[in-house]
Amino acid sequence: MKVQSYQREKTALLFIDPYNDFLSEGGKIWPRVKEVAEANHLLDNLKAIVKTVREAGIQVFIVPHKRWEATDYQYWKHPNPTQLGIMERHTFAKGTWGGEWHPDFTPQQGDIIVKEHWAQSGFANTDLDMLLKQKEITHVIAIGLLANTCVESTARFAMELGYHVTLIKDATAAFTAEMMHAAHALNGPTYAHAILTTSELINALTIK
Repeated sequence: MKVQSYQREKTALLFIDPYNDFLSEGGKIWPRVKEVAEANHLLDNLKAIVKTVREAGIQVFIVPHKRWEATDYQYWKHPNPTQLGIMERHTFAKGTWGGEWHPDFTPQQGDIIVKEHWAQSGFANTDLDMLLKQKEITHVIAIGLLANTCVESTARFAMELGYHVTLIKDATAAFTAEMMHAAHALNGPTYAHAILTTSELINALTIK
């Protein structure tokens, strides 16, 4: 895909689920993503992207998953398998270390924290679309976890709503290499307008 240009005022970074449970040693989900994340140099790439985006004056949106609470899903007729797992593991539990931001990705002044999503899409039942429209955003760049669930679902929803969508294939992770392949080689080209590496994105954002 052709590398795109990005206007500062029209572009937003969607940083999906930057929790300790996903990204930190000792996190509940980290052992399941560690192999792919380390092969991808995930943490270094996330840091590089966030730094470059901030320096470019691009708006950062934090797109967080619902922090688990004991009453979650108690009246739901059809919780999905992931939600059933969250209930069992207490993933991203509210008030716990696992449900806090990874220390390298703590929101900064000016960042916009979106309402927490219950399932996989950062748009469904949240205020993300409204907040993007308030900023007159047309282009979104999706990073974070997981490549084949929350990142893909959020990015697909963005395309459906008319946004230009960029995926960064080494600024995410999944439980297996096969899931990563599906997310970027099979599914991504059906909806994303650009699928880049971290270095390609940084080059695009730093072109004068």
